[in-house]
Amino acid sequence: MPPPTLAQRLALIADQIRDQSALGLYFARDIYERERCETLQTLSVELLALATAEPLTHFEPLRAPVIARPTPFVGGDAAVVDDTGRILLIQRADNHKWAMPGGALEAGETPAAGVEREALEETGVQCKARAFVGVFDSRLSQSPTRHHLYHLVFLCEPLDTSALGQGSHRHEVLEVRWFEANALPEELDPGHALRVSHALRRWRGEGEAYFD
Repeated sequence: MPPPTLAQRLALIADQIRDQSALGLYFARDIYERERCETLQTLSVELLALATAEPLTHFEPLRAPVIARPTPFVGGDAAVVDDTGRILLIQRADNHKWAMPGGALEAGETPAAGVEREALEETGVQCKARAFVGVFDSRLSQSPTRHHLYHLVFLCEPLDTSALGQGSHRHEVLEVRWFEANALPEELDPGHALRVSHALRRWRGEGEAYFD
């Protein structure tokens, strides 16, 4: 794996400062500690804007729901594989690349239930998580994200495909399609090539759950 670029390194430092400031705000005992942590939070936002070349105004709405939240974020992917070994992929609307259905996990749901929900929302396919594929660190799996992220991947069995392409979140998806293991699309979203390969190995019964 190539070493991180300067921008990626700066983004990671910004995220680490964000994480420490969020923890500090959570445990702050007085107004002075809060002020110091809020200053660190502002510095992390400014550094992140510089690292990503995005306007500072893009980050201000994220202060409460994202930036003030401690610890890495958790997302889940559903590796939906049918009896013949085909895998279900979506073409994302934001970057037009192919990926497994997935997204941010929500409070109050198990990781397995979260990926089942994401698959249904994005593809219209009802599925059941049958095995854990692995946990992938965004920094090490070629997934360029603003914030440090853990991807949890589950191998899922399709149960009902009658509403294929009719998910409730169709605005996030350009196309939904089954792919043979030896005929995956060239334009896979960064990071999904690694995760898809481990998911298909898991379906074939090869190896154990992956972790970085």
